[in-house]
Amino acid sequence: MDNYLTPSAGSFKSTLIDQDIAHIARVMRPAMHGDLGGAIFPAAYWRKRLFGLLEADHLTNSQICAIDDLLLQLDELCAKELSPLPVTTARPPASRDANRHRVRRKR
Repeated sequence: MDNYLTPSAGSFKSTLIDQDIAHIARVMRPAMHGDLGGAIFPAAYWRKRLFGLLEADHLTNSQICAIDDLLLQLDELCAKELSPLPVTTARPPASRDANRHRVRRKR
């Protein structure tokens, strides 16, 4: 049986790779900062995920560049000692229009 991608399957796989790259870009830095117990996921985890993406077939040039940028960011994060990200517990101020949606009762 031949192993080839149809155009729609290739497009779907490319979209999944784009989504994975975007996800890693969003969560890698906060996960490396972690909390008082240290990093949530270590650098080795992120490296494994990024190199796994590089092994995918038919990566576009922009995908390769995005993965390379993430690897460079990972190297920078590893080079400096990261402190835990601050956690805010205060609520944002309520807007003046917060209660406009309420229905007025007739008396």
